[in-house]
Amino acid sequence: MALQFSVGVRNAILDAIEAAVGATAVLKIYDLTAGAPTDTSAAITATTLVTMTLPSDWMVAASRGSKAKSGTWQDTSADATGTADFFRLFASDGTTCHAQGTVTVTGGGGDMTVDNASIVAAQSVTITGFTLTAPHS
Repeated sequence: MALQFSVGVRNAILDAIEAAVGATAVLKIYDLTAGAPTDTSAAITATTLVTMTLPSDWMVAASRGSKAKSGTWQDTSADATGTADFFRLFASDGTTCHAQGTVTVTGGGGDMTVDNASIVAAQSVTITGFTLTAPHS
């Protein structure tokens, strides 16, 4: 039998992620011009398209083993022009990376979804979906 966790343990894991990242998390979205980083500690060589500070309570409380974004995640003026391919989630210092994943338009199957993946400098960019799900086993 594979190791399995109760919903209570799964929810605790997810809530611990938000606590570890901190109350004023910074989200950056990148253009995949130089290849995806191998892990959260790898150097970034891609173009930063979007930088935003997330709301102070940026995720809802975990429930039934998942946890979704809370509030509005928006950058009113994108940093550069390019295609949104991946994101990194940082502590408030903007340098300590805690998570990374893919970005697609809504319905595109990415780890995070945006209203428009073709970003032009100074345009508004809104995150339309982001949910963490803890494994059952």
